[in-house]
Amino acid sequence: MTVLTPATWPVGALVTVVLFGLAVGSFLNVVILRLPEGRSLWRPASACPGCGTALAWHDNIPVLSFLALRGRCRTCGMAISWQYPLVELVTGAVFALAWLEFGPTADFVVAAVFVGALIAISGIDARHRIIPDVISLPGILAGVVASLATQRVSWLDSVLGILVGGGVFLAIVAGYALVTGAEGMGLGDVKLGAMLGAFLGWKALLFALFVGILTGGTLASVLLAVGGVGRKDPIPFGPFLATGGLVGLFWGERVVEWYLSGFGR
Repeated sequence: MTVLTPATWPVGALVTVVLFGLAVGSFLNVVILRLPEGRSLWRPASACPGCGTALAWHDNIPVLSFLALRGRCRTCGMAISWQYPLVELVTGAVFALAWLEFGPTADFVVAAVFVGALIAISGIDARHRIIPDVISLPGILAGVVASLATQRVSWLDSVLGILVGGGVFLAIVAGYALVTGAEGMGLGDVKLGAMLGAFLGWKALLFALFVGILTGGTLASVLLAVGGVGRKDPIPFGPFLATGGLVGLFWGERVVEWYLSGFGR
């Protein structure tokens, strides 16, 4: 009897997951735009920010509508932000990767929730320089509950991950303020670090933090070198932490175990 693994599930199922991810990405665009402003996520219906015309259903299809309209509002011709198809495509792609990794399991559901939260946080932090507590704080609880429900990460590893993830960034915030007398990294990063630890556990979290700090530090150094930002200009760190979180979700524990085993020897 052939045993199906996540990577060999029918193509139709994978296509369905991708379409579902695109639809979720479309909703995440609404979250990114409306949540920081305190607006309802459900009403009113999506409309052009330029002329206020409500979007017809055929102008609100993920990615395809953007391509069909050539990136412009059908009514007034205002340019549509590339954020919309980008968020949709990234969500669909990562959902597909999660399906290939976990298949139709509770772990996939947990991964989908985690991915959605990280993408929303990244978009909001990039646009508004904030990491909303309404996502990160429930996310910490959700990570612990997920560890109890699926056992992919033990509840103890989840709790230790919260302490490590939150503690690392709390120490950075406190140390920077002590040395410079100014605010650097915000407390939103502390809560996001704790959320990453809750979902990933402390082992995968270590690799996630390494990836996040490396990518964030590298880009900041490049922007400083080319004059893209000044030394005092804030750079949102949430997207880099989220990137580390996604990498940690799929490869974190394996990389850490490989490292601790002596590079596979």
